[in-house]
Amino acid sequence: MIGSMIADSAKLSVGYAERLIEGVQPDQFARFAEVGGTKIESNHPAFVLGHLSLYPCRIVEDLGGDSSAIKPSAKYDALFSPAATCLDDPEGKLYPPMEEIAQKFFTAHQAAIEALLQADDAAFKVENPNEKMRGKFATKGAMHAFYLGGHIMIHMGQISAWRRAMGLGKA
Repeated sequence: MIGSMIADSAKLSVGYAERLIEGVQPDQFARFAEVGGTKIESNHPAFVLGHLSLYPCRIVEDLGGDSSAIKPSAKYDALFSPAATCLDDPEGKLYPPMEEIAQKFFTAHQAAIEALLQADDAAFKVENPNEKMRGKFATKGAMHAFYLGGHIMIHMGQISAWRRAMGLGKA
């Protein structure tokens, strides 16, 4: 039951991500928005989806699953870690192509949703193994709910604002 509750939020978040990248062209995907000749240094969709693609493997692993198919590469870890800085990529040489990043995001999140739906409630009541985050999220369930709900939606807000600055309108 707990897994299905978290999965419902995750499905909503992932669905919003799908709507937010509709109409985004590959050559815009890793670009800072520009308004009135001023670049807005804010996370673009390439950075957001790449960053969010790092987390589902943790959920799958925490719930006893095999995350090897969705585990991010060292390149993704370096480009999209919480310590990484989002960069403007006008020549398309810094970040992987839009199709690749989007595929990794959606595939990884689908795997996490499936793991949630298969997990027993007891798995979510275990103490959060992430000592750094344990003060905020005491259990695995609380941490997974954040990763697949609040964390995604924080970053979807960035894409939403980026879309408007790019003249693409609301999703």
